[in-house]
Amino acid sequence: MTKQELVRSISNETGIDQTTALTAVEAFMEITKRTMADGENIYLRGFGTFNLKKRATKTARNICKKETIIVPEHYIPAFKPCPEFLEQVSKLKK
Repeated sequence: MTKQELVRSISNETGIDQTTALTAVEAFMEITKRTMADGENIYLRGFGTFNLKKRATKTARNICKKETIIVPEHYIPAFKPCPEFLEQVSKLKK
């Protein structure tokens, strides 16, 4: 699903116009990015948690230049769905 499809679905289910739905979706994304960039997690009860995962320092190789580089410790964004969400997705059959 694309952002536009999400906006359309929100508009259809809530009855608000697509411009308002787009504004809400973009505001959610911006607030999520800003909050996580500040080092905070976001907890959405009944949906899941947007959290930061710490990656340790590691050694990597640049194959083209045949040299070893050190990748410093860093954080990556992650999403952990709630149990109900996991249960719904685990029933999915393709």
